[in-house]
Amino acid sequence: MVIPDLASNADGLYHGTLPIEMRHIEGPDSGGSPPETSSLPNAAVLPIKAGGKDRLAMLFDLGDSPDSAEGYAVLALYDLTGKPALLDAVNVAVDRSTYFREPNKLSVGPGDDVLITMSAHFNSSQGYVITPLIMVRDDKFELIDMIYTFDERLCAYSRKQDIAFHVVGSGQPHAAIKVTVTDATVPSGESCDDAPPKASSKDISVTYRWNGQASRYVADSDALKRLSAENEKRF
Repeated sequence: MVIPDLASNADGLYHGTLPIEMRHIEGPDSGGSPPETSSLPNAAVLPIKAGGKDRLAMLFDLGDSPDSAEGYAVLALYDLTGKPALLDAVNVAVDRSTYFREPNKLSVGPGDDVLITMSAHFNSSQGYVITPLIMVRDDKFELIDMIYTFDERLCAYSRKQDIAFHVVGSGQPHAAIKVTVTDATVPSGESCDDAPPKASSKDISVTYRWNGQASRYVADSDALKRLSAENEKRF
């Protein structure tokens, strides 16, 4: 349904051409064009709850975009209660490779899950990761926020930023989500030209709470945006 002409070839793999037209999760000014052909090298399946109903989310990384440094990855929502029906599909690629990120989903109520994806690319000493938080409302995907982290490994030290997610309480209609980035610097102990920094670790936390008037999740601070701005200075 995402790639209308998808079919199995003699090699036993699935091949197709262009996917259906879809929006980018970040908005109309984001994302590139899909590749002209795809063999679905990466596909992941995730059963979820949305609006009190059982749904199936599937993530297809279709590969490189011909006109963007980002890849092209389709997050699709299906209703499997009867004949399978495609309810929504969005491009969620915000870097070269896209996956579900552990724990993949967060239960924010008895009938609703928030999805976690990630897009990333790496070079010899640096890792760039973007983590979107995505909710489903009225069987449509909506972006809550994107979290930017940056890892680097140099001769004298390594610096790594790990993310943890926690559901806070059981608020109505959606529980709060606490996101904590642990930013840790560890000296390598190697003999290097530059002196290593001291070992350190700090937590940067933001809690997203449901705002009934705005009808969306709202962050309680800009701490993660400030971390992203600081990281950009190290690129």
